[in-house]
Amino acid sequence: MKTFLFDHWPRKLLSFLMALVIWVSINHSMVISKTLYHVPVRILHLPDDQSVEGMQLDGTLNKRLMLNVVGNKSSIEDLTGKEVEVVIDATGKPQEWIATVTEKNLQSLNSRLDLSKSITRVEPVELIVKKSKRVTEKIPILLTPPIGESPKGYQFLDVWPYHLFLTVTGPEDSIKQLKARGLKLTFNLSDISKEELDALTAEREDEVSFFVPTAWKKINLPFLSDVPIEIDDPQARFLRMDFSKEELLPIDFSIPVTIFFPPKNSPTLNPDTYSLLNNDFITKKNGIKTIAVPLYAHGVSRLFLESVKDMMQVVIVAAPESERNQLLWSVQFIYPHALEDRYVARALAESPEGIREDYLRNRFRNYMHRFRLYTAQKKKLSLQVELQANSISVNAHS
Repeated sequence: MKTFLFDHWPRKLLSFLMALVIWVSINHSMVISKTLYHVPVRILHLPDDQSVEGMQLDGTLNKRLMLNVVGNKSSIEDLTGKEVEVVIDATGKPQEWIATVTEKNLQSLNSRLDLSKSITRVEPVELIVKKSKRVTEKIPILLTPPIGESPKGYQFLDVWPYHLFLTVTGPEDSIKQLKARGLKLTFNLSDISKEELDALTAEREDEVSFFVPTAWKKINLPFLSDVPIEIDDPQARFLRMDFSKEELLPIDFSIPVTIFFPPKNSPTLNPDTYSLLNNDFITKKNGIKTIAVPLYAHGVSRLFLESVKDMMQVVIVAAPESERNQLLWSVQFIYPHALEDRYVARALAESPEGIREDYLRNRFRNYMHRFRLYTAQKKKLSLQVELQANSISVNAHS
């Protein structure tokens, strides 16, 4: 081994250096062909009031090209479509023309890449370019009900604002179609953690407002941008999702119980022939029949309960035994319009900046719809209502 390495070493070193020079020379002079994918196209020298169909906000077209290039092996072997772009000059061009893309149209996006020395030829590609009027419009965005599950222990109430706008600029036909169609924005409740809402409950006991992070206030418009576009509507800073804690709220007021007698059955079922029977569940005070056991509300807030206090009742629908064994019943709110006004006035006084009256009115109606009565055993109230001799018996199912 020693003899092999060191005998005639000057000649061996010279041979190695000559081989290295030959290899470098061949490698740098070797020509290969390569296909570049997703090469962006940029249109230059358009008048300020004009655009091109398919032009994105960054000035490139939403259409990408596939180019077959020929060049130096050492320079283009690892070249990708992200390192170059096609540049087309619109100076003096008609409303619509066919642009032929060659090596003259290539521009490097890599400061270390010299295309004049790297690429010798590009297989020509024809591209139809159509000019269009450049317009700016406000695109309506509808906030749709979110998907996913609310964090454990919380119930989703609503999202507000219901509508936003996004200002976009681009080719007239594309922008007008987008405006007519509108946009939708949907959040995922599963992206909100219980810990985040728990931290907010320190400020309010039963309702919390989760203000949507800036990173969520974006819209995907692939034909205008490769990245999501941030919503520029000033109202977007108020964007929020409200939740209520899933807890039972004690009802500290009496709930009257009345009977509704449908006129069709009035010959036999009427206030003169049937009345509510007093028992452990129904009591009579000052001539009014009320529920005698402790009850709880679910699905609403304390402010709602305070607003409807003394203006709600349980109504039983009288029906003959031939029609129903168990009589129907429901909770009714008396003069709901006035109750709604009362709730909205109180809520506006407590709500943060930017909240609107129509949002609060919608929440009140949702509360009325989802209102449920529960027993002290934390079970949904279920009544057993039966016709007896000249009376109607009401008891809670155990």
